[in-house]
Amino acid sequence: MALAEVRVEEVEPMDNESQARPEELRLLEALLFASSEPLDTATLAKRMPDGVDVKAALAQLQAEYATRGVNLVRVANKWTFRTAGDLAWLMTRESTETRRLSRAAIEVLAIIAYHQPVTRAEIEEIRGVVTSKGTLDVLLETGWIKPRGRRKTPGRPLTFGTTEDFLSQFTLEHLSDLPGLEELKGTGLLDSRLPTGFSVPTPSDDPALREDEDPLEPGEDLDLALAPAPEPEPETPERGGESSDEG
Repeated sequence: MALAEVRVEEVEPMDNESQARPEELRLLEALLFASSEPLDTATLAKRMPDGVDVKAALAQLQAEYATRGVNLVRVANKWTFRTAGDLAWLMTRESTETRRLSRAAIEVLAIIAYHQPVTRAEIEEIRGVVTSKGTLDVLLETGWIKPRGRRKTPGRPLTFGTTEDFLSQFTLEHLSDLPGLEELKGTGLLDSRLPTGFSVPTPSDDPALREDEDPLEPGEDLDLALAPAPEPEPETPERGGESSDEG
């Protein structure tokens, strides 16, 4: 009897501890761990019992995981578990080959991120050089940029903007989290001697089309070519009889 009483006394604190933790935290953990992609608050709320303050529960769960090997983070207004930033080196595989973007691709990506929605002609005006088709193709393949709509100007050129994958890749919650002028200067990415009046625009997180944009047509076959296709070289007519001529 004495041994049984001791065991009961040891178990009771563990039961009380598990009961002290709100059940909604366990439910949120299960949903987020089981999902293959980040989930927004509305989606989580639909799966939770009535009366649960999902935002407050997420904040509490985020605080619980702040010091663990896995953190609860918000990316593009959606929630997901990610490996703690200081442990990223554990996930590094030496066999992984990182494909570096060209300088041109980085410049175009930066222009789209800060100036979106922006057309190819506007990108070229900012850069001062013609943008090759391959540069934009690479960024489209990464999934970091996408066609937004068409500018209401002659020719109706495509407008481009960044995607949620862009925010996820660079661990940004909002586009407004992109570094501003002073931050860029501090990191040495901008020359400290800039022209008078130089400024860095603050991109908007509003996904809605602007007044000068038309929506893309459903099923529209987008023409993403940036340069005209080279004209085929004229064929050289064969001069008959030469091969059979003899002395």
